[in-house]
Amino acid sequence: MKNLIRGLALFGLLAGPFIAMAQDTKFGQLGQELPTPNTYRTASGAPGHQYWQQRADYTIKVELNDENQSVTGSETITYTNNSPDVLTYLWVQLDQNIFEPKSMSNITQTGTLQDRMSTAAVEHLTREAFDGGYKIRAVKDRNGKDLKYTINNTMMRIDLPAPLKPKQSYTFSIDWFNFINDQKALGGRGGYEYFPGDGNYLYEMAQWFPRMAVYDDVNGWQHKQFLGAGEFALPFGDYKVSITVPADHIVASTGELQNASQVLTSAQQKRFADAAKADKPTLIVTQEEATQAEKNKAKGKKTWVYSAKNVRDFAWASSRKFIWDAMNVKVGNQNILAMSYYPKEANPLWGQYSTESVAHTLKVYSKHTIDYPYPVAISVHGPVGGMEYPMLSFNGYRPEADGTYSANTKYGLITVIIHEVGHNFFPMIINSDERQWTWMDEGLNTFMQYIAEQEWEKGYPSRRGEPANIVDYMKSAKNTQVPIMTNSESVLQFGNNAYGKPATALNILRETVMGRELFDHAFKEYANRWAFKHPMPADFFRTMEDASGVDLDWFWRGWFYTTDHTDIAIEGVKWFTIDSQNPDFVNAQKREQQNKAPQTLSQQRNLQDIKRTRLDERPELADFYNKYDPLATTATDKERYQKFYASLSDNEKKVLDSGLNFYEVGFRNLGGLVMPLIVRMEYEDGTDEVVNIPAEIWRYNNEEVTKVFVTEKPVVSFTLDPFLQTADTDLSNNSYPRRMAPSRFDLFKQNRQQQPNPMQQQRQESSRGAGNGNSGSNR
Repeated sequence: MKNLIRGLALFGLLAGPFIAMAQDTKFGQLGQELPTPNTYRTASGAPGHQYWQQRADYTIKVELNDENQSVTGSETITYTNNSPDVLTYLWVQLDQNIFEPKSMSNITQTGTLQDRMSTAAVEHLTREAFDGGYKIRAVKDRNGKDLKYTINNTMMRIDLPAPLKPKQSYTFSIDWFNFINDQKALGGRGGYEYFPGDGNYLYEMAQWFPRMAVYDDVNGWQHKQFLGAGEFALPFGDYKVSITVPADHIVASTGELQNASQVLTSAQQKRFADAAKADKPTLIVTQEEATQAEKNKAKGKKTWVYSAKNVRDFAWASSRKFIWDAMNVKVGNQNILAMSYYPKEANPLWGQYSTESVAHTLKVYSKHTIDYPYPVAISVHGPVGGMEYPMLSFNGYRPEADGTYSANTKYGLITVIIHEVGHNFFPMIINSDERQWTWMDEGLNTFMQYIAEQEWEKGYPSRRGEPANIVDYMKSAKNTQVPIMTNSESVLQFGNNAYGKPATALNILRETVMGRELFDHAFKEYANRWAFKHPMPADFFRTMEDASGVDLDWFWRGWFYTTDHTDIAIEGVKWFTIDSQNPDFVNAQKREQQNKAPQTLSQQRNLQDIKRTRLDERPELADFYNKYDPLATTATDKERYQKFYASLSDNEKKVLDSGLNFYEVGFRNLGGLVMPLIVRMEYEDGTDEVVNIPAEIWRYNNEEVTKVFVTEKPVVSFTLDPFLQTADTDLSNNSYPRRMAPSRFDLFKQNRQQQPNPMQQQRQESSRGAGNGNSGSNR
C-alpha cells in the first residue's frame, strides 16, 4: 500500500485542479436537446401563463354480448377547442384495430423458423386470424347528418363541415361493433378469460371505445400509430357510461355507480354502504353469491350507470364470477373507496392482499405527489397481468388450485397492484404522452412503486429501483440498448429501458446526487404543477432543477440521452507523509522500514550458505564505514533541526507536528457516465470514513481525475461505491488494494421436476405427520 514516502515542502502541498486539454460536453447544458421555453411552457418547467389543453366529454351506451363475446356501442363526444388554432378535422384513436388481421402491428411482426418446431408453434403460425377490429357503423353530427371520415390503421380522421375556432365546441357521435379478444390466446390490454370449470367468462374492457387523440402545443395532433408498445395520449373530460350486461354480472368501472338500487340486492346495497365506512376490506358480493351466480346464469339484462369527472380514459370489467370487497381510505380531507373484484380462483390471496394494497398505494403516492383526487380506486383480477386506467386497474397473479401460493406469487401480486394503482398518478393525473415517452409514466411510476414497496414491509424484495439491479442491463451489448429518450415503439428491452433504468436513475438522484429532502420537494412540485395537465420531458427536467437548485443537465444527458454506463476504477494510490525533519523521528522511521523490508531470495540463501566472509577472516580490513551507522542521530543533526524549528511560525509548527497522512488517489471513468465518487477509507485501527464527492469533480476531465485525501490515521484500503449507489458495472476495480469481486454459477439438472411451493410442502408434511399419528406440527 505504502509505495512512496517522500519529504514534502510545507507550502504548495495541495495543487490546484487538473485542467484537461479540452472540456468534454458531458457537463454542457441541455440547450439544443430541450425546446425553447415559451408562454405555454416556461424555462422553470412550470406551465406558462398561456398554457392550454383540449377537452373531450363522452356519453356512451354499450352492451356486452356474453354469447358471442362482443360489444355494441354508441357514443356522443363533445370536443372543446381550447387552443389558439383553427381546426378543420379531428383525430380519433381506434386502438382495437390492432386486432385487425392486416393491421400494421400484425404485418410487421418478425419471426424465425427452426429445423424442429413444436405443434403449438406451427399452430400459432397457421391459426386463423382474429377479426377484432372496430366495425364503424356510423359517424354523425349532432343533427344526425353523416360526417366524412377516413380510417388509417389505428387512427380515424373526421373532417369537420366547418372550421372549429378557438373556444368553440363540436358534438358528434360514433356507433360501432367489435368482437372481444381471447386475452389468454391473443394478448392485449383487455379481453376475456374463459373458465372451463364452470363455463363462465370474465371480461376486462380496455381501449374498448373510439377515443379522442391529443392535440397540444408541442406536437399538434398526437396520432402516431398504435403498434402495441406505446400506450395512449388522451385529453381529460367527463364521462357518463351506461353498461348493459347479463343480469347476474357484477360490473367494476371507472367512476362512481349511479344506480346501485337498480343493480344490487338490498343486502349488497347495505354492505356497500358499510364498506364505505370500514377500515378493513368488507365484502359486498360474497364468494357464495358469486358461486351461485356461476351455476344459474341468468338470461335477463341489467344496465349499470357510471359517472366520472375529469378523467382521461374509461375502463370496466364484467363477470358473474366476481367477488367484491371494499374499504375506506382517508387521504387528506377525502374519503376514498378502495375496492377489489376477483373470481373465487383468486382466493385466498386476493381477499387478503388486494384491497389492502390499493389502500397502501393511495397513502404512499399521495404523500410524495398530490392527494389522490378521485372517489374510488379499484383492483380487478382477470386475464390481464397488469394494466391501468383512471380509478381502475387490471392485475394478475392467483394462487394454486389448492389455495397455496409461493412467496413470488404473493409479492408479485402486491407489486403489480401497487404499480397499476400507482398509474393513477402517472399518467392518469400527471398526464404525460405515453405514445411518445413511455418512461415518463412507467419510469416515474416504477420509482414510486419502489418507495411504496419498501414502506409495505422492511426488506421487501423489490425487483427494480436499487442501482445494483440494473447493472446487467447497463453493461449489456450496445446494440441491445437505446437511450431512455427513444420513442416507445422503438425501445429495445422494454422493461429495462422504460421501467428499470429511469426508476434507478431517479433513485440515484434521490439518494446520492440530490439527497432526499431536495429531491422529494422537487418531485412533489412537479406533480403539483402538472396534475391534470400534459407535461413533456423538458418540463420534468426543468422542474427538478428549478425546485432544488441543483444543476442536473449532466445527469439527464448521461442517463437519458446516452447508453453509457457507470464503471469508475481506482487506478492507484500514492501515500505521502510530511518530513518533519526531526532526526530522531526520521531515523527511527527509516530503521523500522529497513527492518521490515523483505529479503530477496539470494539474501536468504546467502545467510544460510555463506558461513564466513572475507571480513570475518581478515578483521583488519574493517574501517570507519564498517562501524558507521547512518541512521544514528548526531549532535549536528539535532542542532540543525532546532534552528529550523525555531524559524517556523506557530501555524507551520502545528502542521509539521500533525503527523498527517496525504493520499493521492487516481480515478478513471471507463464506462462513460460521470457520477459522484463515494469513497470509503478503512483505517489501520479498524475504523472507517465515507467521503461523498459530487459528480462535478469530472467537469475539467471526464475521463480521469486525481483527488488528495488528508487523514490523521493511516489508511489501509480505499473502496469506491461501497454501498452500491451508482450502478457500477465492475466492482473488481473499485478497491485499492485490489479485491476479488464475488461471482457464482448455478449447477442444475435438465428437466428438473416442478417443486411444490413452501406452503404446499408444509401442508404435505403436516398431512403425512397426521397420517402417522403425529400432531402435524413442523419438526
